Amino acid sequence: MDKEFAIGKSLEIVKNAKIAMLGTTDQKGYPNIKAMLNLHSEGLKDIWFSTNTSSKRVADIMKNPKTCVYYMDEQSFMGLMLVGEIEVIQDDFYREKLWFEGCERYYKKGIGDPDYTVLHFRAHHGNFYYRLKNLDFNID
Repeated sequence: MDKEFAIGKSLEIVKNAKIAMLGTTDQKGYPNIKAMLNLHSEGLKDIWFSTNTSSKRVADIMKNPKTCVYYMDEQSFMGLMLVGEIEVIQDDFYREKLWFEGCERYYKKGIGDPDYTVLHFRAHHGNFYYRLKNLDFNID
């Protein structure tokens, strides 16, 4: 499997995924996985999610920003793991960008709700899996 193929398919997986699995480390040092809505991405390097400011996930990220994001194409059984760091953002620009109809159900005060937080993941490297083969690659 060549890198061009892996990168091309990885971009397709991220673009088409509705759900991404976010891996963090909890306060006791154990790994945790959480399904997140795949809200916005720019290539493989920059990915945004949103969550509750009051969540355990945000507390974990504030203590240890090293994370991974996993995507899967169920039909072809292709997988992509991106590894990097994530930051908590309260910037109104990104809060508005990620807001969609239905968010008000969780954030009663709207876009300005202090419990509405944006997470920005920035990947350093990835691992693409397909047909019993893995390819590691750096993300520039």
